[in-house]
Amino acid sequence: MTRILGIETSCDETSAAVIEGAGDGTVLRSLVILSQDVHRVFGGVVPEIASRAHLTSIVPVVTRAVSDAGLTLGDLDAVAVTHAPGLVGALLVGVSYGKSLAFGLGIPLVAVHHMEGHLFAAALEHADAVPPFTALLVSGGHTLLVDVEAWGAYRLLGATRDDAAGEAFDKVAKLLGLPYPGGRHVERLARDGDPARFRFTRPMLRRDQVPGDPDYYDVSFSGIKTAVLLAVRALTAGGRALDDRDRSDLARGFQDALIETLSEKTLRASRACGRTRIVLGGGVACNGALVDAMRMRAAPGGAAVFAPTPRLATDNAAMIARAGLFRFERGEHAGLDLNAYATLSMPGLAAA
Repeated sequence: MTRILGIETSCDETSAAVIEGAGDGTVLRSLVILSQDVHRVFGGVVPEIASRAHLTSIVPVVTRAVSDAGLTLGDLDAVAVTHAPGLVGALLVGVSYGKSLAFGLGIPLVAVHHMEGHLFAAALEHADAVPPFTALLVSGGHTLLVDVEAWGAYRLLGATRDDAAGEAFDKVAKLLGLPYPGGRHVERLARDGDPARFRFTRPMLRRDQVPGDPDYYDVSFSGIKTAVLLAVRALTAGGRALDDRDRSDLARGFQDALIETLSEKTLRASRACGRTRIVLGGGVACNGALVDAMRMRAAPGGAAVFAPTPRLATDNAAMIARAGLFRFERGEHAGLDLNAYATLSMPGLAAA
């Protein structure tokens, strides 16, 4: 029974987790996530502040995760740490600590790609969320549509050409005067919004698109963000302020456009690849309307949709430990020269 300690510090969450098991038969023994609420004051993550917060949090977070698992450091078989992509300063805290801990314990160090971790998140809660499947990874920094033939064998079908889905949520939230991070606030307002008042164009989604078109799977969200901005300016012309009804209707119009685009592109991919399982990952997978819409659209074709709970959809070390276990079992160990990278292609990812 292999025990893996996972460490995640790619952005503004300091997280550690312990899993044990083999292959797809794993058990999550503990998970600790410490979020940095200070960034709300600035309306976004400040890299230097995030790095310094990780420095003060990493030791107590790891200590708590090992303790919650009922283990000691000596019971661990390997340390898995996120080394890309993300904020370099933040990543370096986790990488440096992980290297030191693994060296001190005399156990292997495993490098994990953050986005590959998101692929594994749903499998920690759903036994059937395993390959082959179509994956939609939607977070603040990435939007990827991937065909997963097997763990470690990935084919990139589509991606955003500009803003990531989570970034679009945060920017629209700011336009509506909502707090950061904005995803959950936009979703809350959208529940009471009128879907007919603002019907924004579904970006890069046309009836005449066919497989092979360069935009058949790709998405773009900069245009819809601009459309919301123009709608806000029109409503506030002459000094008028947005009221609660305006905010709810704008949130609904934006969210409906984004969800319809993501759902249609994902269903296209699952049908083209012959997949009967769809797995969502990333912070935007917390959006209940997205999950519901995906399930409703997938049901007629017999496809099952799996989404992690919010605790495992957002950045967390459990998914890093699970991806690390996969890499560990393949005999992949990192050296003490392991570095952090702001951008890096996911291992095993090939272009379609």
